[in-house]
Amino acid sequence: MGDNKIVLKDLKSIYEHKVGLIYIDPPYNRGDDFIFYKDSQKHDEWIEKMKTVIVEMKGFLKEDGSIWISIDDSEMAYLKVCCDSIFGRENFVSTIVWQKRNTRENRKIFSNNHEYILIYAKDIKKFKKKRNLLPATQELLNRYKNPDNDPRGPWQSVTLSVQAGHAVESQFYSIESPTGKIHNPPKGRCWIYNEERMQQEISNNNIWFGSDGNGVPRLKKLLVNTKLGIVPETLWDSNFAGTTKDAKKELLDLNIYDEDIFDTPKPEQLLYRIIQIATNKDDLILDCFLGSGTTAAVAHKLGRDYIGIDIDERTFKYACERLKKVCQGENGGISNEVQWSGGDNYQVCKWN
Repeated sequence: MGDNKIVLKDLKSIYEHKVGLIYIDPPYNRGDDFIFYKDSQKHDEWIEKMKTVIVEMKGFLKEDGSIWISIDDSEMAYLKVCCDSIFGRENFVSTIVWQKRNTRENRKIFSNNHEYILIYAKDIKKFKKKRNLLPATQELLNRYKNPDNDPRGPWQSVTLSVQAGHAVESQFYSIESPTGKIHNPPKGRCWIYNEERMQQEISNNNIWFGSDGNGVPRLKKLLVNTKLGIVPETLWDSNFAGTTKDAKKELLDLNIYDEDIFDTPKPEQLLYRIIQIATNKDDLILDCFLGSGTTAAVAHKLGRDYIGIDIDERTFKYACERLKKVCQGENGGISNEVQWSGGDNYQVCKWN
């Protein structure tokens, strides 16, 4: 527990370049004042404070690390420009639009149902190699079949032709099917292999001519050789990443909810998706606006090491109580999904 600007400076010598993921859910500067923190600063003061903290955090990131920042419309555009100046526009990864609520708000001009998550990488090329795919859906798995009883198992067929803009002469030729039918690449396209390589693939049973042997040749993509997964999208609906209502229920079930402090907590499902995409087992996670402790709780359940910082003593007490229950095996949030049954421990420090 302590002021993140001070704590981060003290921790930097230990954890510089060692953090795989930073997630923060800072005050949004929406003009609301709560009992335990002020959310109505002058814009210039707010953006300067954010810049100071983000600059400090950048030094903690590994070369393939990333920072994810929750924000809403009030300051999102300005925060992005700020982060562009810190990380470089070339290291901007994307903006997630998260459906924070799935009910209509009728008291305002528009029912505001979303927030944003800004994503920046320390080095976008290295983060791109590290970024994890999401687990394959059953719909994707259903595409793999085995109509020819290939001993290597299920497969799906993909096109053998590509656009001819950068083709060489050896990519233009005719292919004879097992029944003698001649196939040429479609107009404006060419085969992906030269003729010698194509004949090798046919001999190795890697080319499919359809069940009757007359079809347009297609490449067999074997399930056994495929890294299955789905590239993450930027629109996260409530089914995929939960809502603030889910988050409140998670805290209520733990008997630690206090709306004076936790007006808009984040659901475990949201942090689960972020950690799933941005980290591996050996990564350290940092959240210096810890709040209700969602980041630490999810990181703990996923077997990641983590550092959480919060300045308010009462808020920090709630986060610690939550982690105590996580260690004891509480079954809320993502517990059932990841088969969490408790274990491990955490350390608490009060910064002086």
